[in-house]
Amino acid sequence: MNVLNFVDAFFSNGAHWQGYDGIPTRLLEHVRYTLLALAIAAAVGLPVGLLTGHTGRGGNALALIATAARALPSFGLMVLMFVLLGLGLAPVMIPLVVLAVPPILVTTYEAMRSVDPAPVDAARGMGMGEAQVLLRVELPVALPLILSGLRSAAIQIVSTATIAAYVSFGGLGRYIVDGLYQRDYEKVVGGATLVAALALATLGVFWVAGRLAVSRGVRRGG
Repeated sequence: MNVLNFVDAFFSNGAHWQGYDGIPTRLLEHVRYTLLALAIAAAVGLPVGLLTGHTGRGGNALALIATAARALPSFGLMVLMFVLLGLGLAPVMIPLVVLAVPPILVTTYEAMRSVDPAPVDAARGMGMGEAQVLLRVELPVALPLILSGLRSAAIQIVSTATIAAYVSFGGLGRYIVDGLYQRDYEKVVGGATLVAALALATLGVFWVAGRLAVSRGVRRGG
């Protein structure tokens, strides 16, 4: 039985669309984990990246922190948090946030540092305060690259949130973990297909966000 047959069998099975283990329920759980982890990571990474990028200070420290965070194994960290904190949302969120902060932090910093200094100096010459310069001059130009960092973080979270099932949480990873345990490869392939589809949907969401949030002049300039 090839992969396409597994996919067809999984999605054509009506039992997979109903109840607590149904596709809609598992998909909503996975999206909830992703949005919560991305929101926390953005709340940490965006302000720090914007401030350090605006001032030009702390770039080396950011690179060191990002490298250290990327070196941490997400699965190992999740198991450790589960042992220390017990069953709950925190053991799932901590590894996902740690995974998502570095791309947001580093990309935001680089985006701010890549802004042409000429309009920034002109804005200061016109009497704009530092907050105005950051929000009205630098941020609109840096936004495409900042969104790319958020997109990268979101894709990593979508992919990695599957390991939440290993500590008895839900999400699409439930199909993969349970399927492997039960040797139900139809379920494994179906779960992996759903994760891939959600990652593609995430790319689409950020493409639309970029079209709506980034001005035409900046898009053409990029």
